[in-house]
Amino acid sequence: MAWEVTRTVRVRLDVPADRRSDLHATNSKFQYCANRTADWAWRYPDEDCVTSKSEAEAAIYDDLREETDDLHANLVQKAIKRATDDIDNCVDRLADGETTSKPEYDTFSIVYDKRAATYYRDKVSLATVNRRVECEYDLPNDPAGTPHGKYLLNEDYDFATSTVHYDSDADEFYLHAAMERELDASSPEKAEDSRVLGVDCNVDDHIAVSSTGRFVGNADYLNHQRREFEKRRASLQQTGTRSAHLTYHRVGDRFGRWSADYLHRCSKEIVSEAERHGCTHIAFEDLEQIRERISDGKKFQQWAFRALQEQVAYKAEEQGIVVEKVDPSYTSQQCSKCGCTLEENRDGQHFACLDCSYSVHADYNAAKNVARKLTLKLQRGQKSPAGGAFCQYALKSGIMTVNATDVSSDTPVSAERESTGKPTASAVGS
Repeated sequence: MAWEVTRTVRVRLDVPADRRSDLHATNSKFQYCANRTADWAWRYPDEDCVTSKSEAEAAIYDDLREETDDLHANLVQKAIKRATDDIDNCVDRLADGETTSKPEYDTFSIVYDKRAATYYRDKVSLATVNRRVECEYDLPNDPAGTPHGKYLLNEDYDFATSTVHYDSDADEFYLHAAMERELDASSPEKAEDSRVLGVDCNVDDHIAVSSTGRFVGNADYLNHQRREFEKRRASLQQTGTRSAHLTYHRVGDRFGRWSADYLHRCSKEIVSEAERHGCTHIAFEDLEQIRERISDGKKFQQWAFRALQEQVAYKAEEQGIVVEKVDPSYTSQQCSKCGCTLEENRDGQHFACLDCSYSVHADYNAAKNVARKLTLKLQRGQKSPAGGAFCQYALKSGIMTVNATDVSSDTPVSAERESTGKPTASAVGS
């Protein structure tokens, strides 16, 4: 029985100077189609939203073709699908009692399948509003060991529907190439191709803790720097002079750059940890569902969590690693050893299971639960009946194969040697 593995590789495109405007014009019309579809399909709260691509195509495809006559027909279809898929996700969130709004599209992102693009190992030919444009890949001199070598240039992987993006800061175009490969469900190789690193984010102590026991950054230090910054800004604001006003803005810019760089280093360590353990996925808790944890300085903490996850996602994508979010419910209360879920299991930073007496750092325990949640989701999502049997999550010095029943039935692939509640490493800060 076969199953599919997909890896995403980010590669810079060498777009001819006289054709760059054609890609920008193509994106404008692509986003126009997506926004027009969203406007038509979004009916909340008066009616049910339209989430069917075929229904949307039947209603507005011909109009969109006339309104964007130079846009490739397949790109019109892909824009319609993007909008209806996003609205479908919004409907699910509304059903769960969450707040959401109509999707809007204003960034550069075009979806290309093999009808609108021709993919090669060294270049791609893209449909635009003004004929096709051929763009060579900017590949490393020695691609061995890189995502380019492992997936993009690997004949075992085929190109699937991919996306083209534009980085306005760098003034560069990028292809996010989706590379697919079929594997035998009974092959041990599958275990290597579905491995999750769980990450638990925190408002105090360490910024993040991984399921492999890596303690990253220092949230207390970050919060202290924020408080000192706010004190100085408040003092400058009270002074009221022009000089103080100018300094006020300089201090704000300086702290913004410092904190962004601090989180950049943390995110780099998280992705490196995933690479060290051969992980294909990184799991975070869904930010929208953990607001109740954040009290003091909540806006700053929400920004910090979101910035960290976005930076991890950006860096992980370059390495062919997928970042996904999971429901955070009970990750801090459940024992990652036996599955017993009690609020009393956790006391601050210490976790001690009242059922099996398993004792460990509370955030490490939570990170393992986060990893298992995504691993179980991946297992259930496999089309093969045996699909989930080899889905794994990474631990401190080993890996576990998830079982669909309960935590205690998961199978160790190699022994995990627990330490106590002390960090194995602190990547950033002290």
